Amino acid sequence: MAIVLPPPDTTSPAILLLDLPPGTLCGIDLLSFTTSARFQGIKDIPPGWHFIFTGASSSLSIRHGFWFHIPETLPSSPAPPPLLVHKWDLLSESLTPETDPSHLQHHTANFRAIWNSSLTPYRQSASDKPVPEPQHWALLTTHITRRLLSHLTGSSDWTITSTSCAAQDRDEIPGLSFEESRVGEERELGVLGIDLKRTWREGAVGRERTEGAVDRSWALGEIVGRAGTWDGGGEKEPGLEEWGSEVLGEMEICFLMVLTVGNFSCLEEWKRILGVVFTCKKVVVEREAWFASVVELLRMQLQRCEDVEGGLFDMSDDGAVWLKALLVDFKRNLEEVFAGGEEEEESLVGEEMEALEGFLKGEFGWELGDDYLRRGLLLLEDGERVEMEMGELDGVEERGEYAPVVVELG
Repeated sequence: MAIVLPPPDTTSPAILLLDLPPGTLCGIDLLSFTTSARFQGIKDIPPGWHFIFTGASSSLSIRHGFWFHIPETLPSSPAPPPLLVHKWDLLSESLTPETDPSHLQHHTANFRAIWNSSLTPYRQSASDKPVPEPQHWALLTTHITRRLLSHLTGSSDWTITSTSCAAQDRDEIPGLSFEESRVGEERELGVLGIDLKRTWREGAVGRERTEGAVDRSWALGEIVGRAGTWDGGGEKEPGLEEWGSEVLGEMEICFLMVLTVGNFSCLEEWKRILGVVFTCKKVVVEREAWFASVVELLRMQLQRCEDVEGGLFDMSDDGAVWLKALLVDFKRNLEEVFAGGEEEEESLVGEEMEALEGFLKGEFGWELGDDYLRRGLLLLEDGERVEMEMGELDGVEERGEYAPVVVELG
């Protein structure tokens, strides 16, 4: 990634996005727009992690993006803020780092001329009113680290596209190898390796295997331990040693990659993370604060799910039944593991679940408790009454075809 030093009188970090054709889709973090002929980059970028993405058009086109980090600097620091320089590549229809020294020197020399006329200030709202920017993006990128991005993207430039895919999400085409079925120079995503079909230790039998399938605490611990052995690729980062930080970080990145570039494989990984976390019981007591962080993060993410083109998924009872079932089951697990003591009232994860439940009820009308109508009469427009029954949670409640059955062995 090309980073050069701008003139000393520059007061904030900036990124030059050169040679972008007019009408190109461009976005930074949660705001996307179509570029004009005068647009050459973004200034006043705040410290922290950021994601730039582009597409040949705002409709159907593969989107390319890259992560970058702006370090926190003190006002008294003598060093000028960083300037990143990328240019549009016509062949790949994506932004690539400018590495030619003569071009970098030229852009630095002309930087004052384009600062006011061609660089747009960083913002996360399309409104022109001078209102304080919300901190949504900063809250959604709290656990992202260099090590995590390097492992996920498989590179040091932290690039990702709409078609980037993990091995477990790739469709197998008979007669074609993995290399032959890849799209262009697409790199494989290095995900956590979650297998929801086997959540018990190798060699487990009988009761241990059953418990591992019902309570995925062992599987979560195994995932966290495996992620802790990834190559650091540099110095230790703040928060890197916290238990489960890689899982939270991957949950953040995957959601944002769905939000910005529409990556299907990241959506599947996000679902797998939720599928492991919200089916745990024993480890919830040991790692209560961590689970509270997961629930809080999920609530913040669902508040932004409508930003996805067409929606992250259908949040109606029918479309999001998998998520609703997970949350209903997790709420019951919390009531079970914290029952009968003072911990139930002081539970951090319980408080976050109440906040999440309140949001889902107010926004989508969800009921995560046992108190909801299972069967009733629906009045149609023509006056006819039809008896309806909600059966999507039968598996969680062990009702209907999921009810326990006593089998007599002959």
